Amino acid sequence: MATTHFGYQSVDESDKARRVRGVFDSVAGKYDLMNDLMSGGLHRFWKAYTVYVANLHEGQQVLDIASGTGDLARAFAKKVGSTGLVVQSDINEAMLRHGRERLLNAGVIAPPLACDAEALPFADASFDLVSVAFGLRNMTHKDVALREMARVLRPGGRALVLEFSQVAKPLRRLYDLYSFQVLPRLGKLVTGDEDSYRYLVESIRMHPNQQALRELMLANGFGHVDYHNLTGGVVALHVGIKC
Repeated sequence: MATTHFGYQSVDESDKARRVRGVFDSVAGKYDLMNDLMSGGLHRFWKAYTVYVANLHEGQQVLDIASGTGDLARAFAKKVGSTGLVVQSDINEAMLRHGRERLLNAGVIAPPLACDAEALPFADASFDLVSVAFGLRNMTHKDVALREMARVLRPGGRALVLEFSQVAKPLRRLYDLYSFQVLPRLGKLVTGDEDSYRYLVESIRMHPNQQALRELMLANGFGHVDYHNLTGGVVALHVGIKC
């Protein structure tokens, strides 16, 4: 039976999605608080930069994959206006419910859909922009998910992949210390769940670095891919254009 990684563990491919759902079921209620604590609020800057690069216009159609609590979806909805559409999708229903409530409380309507990013239930060439923030590394078959993103994009459409990446070499020792010693303890203190945050730290180390992800996108439906390092490479925003 084929295996894949779940953090540093090797698990059956068929079991990874269930395990990832379990992680996010556990942390959904305090996900936003933990994002602020873990990143020192920097995740807000990373997402704001993504919205800036998206450069959306009134009336455009957007799919936000692994939408979670809806930070990007809410910002995108304001850009596309009443004549546009933003669809929130996530494999985790608890996160999707939480995100839908947050958007409704903010007066934003973005249809939520629970689905697997590796089998998107949309027609070819349906969207002008597809985004995924901090979700690609949790997917079992990243190549399949990227091909699905390309498939549902219109020609000339763009995919924005915001994800943790490989930090600049001078920062790696300090970053590793913070990641492996501080973050799991912080997760235990705030959410009572140390294991889920240890998995999240390990999953970052197993994710392709900047250049490897660029090559993976080029091999799976995108004709041009650039990436932007943020905060010394802690995070990278990859921008892929469908030809």
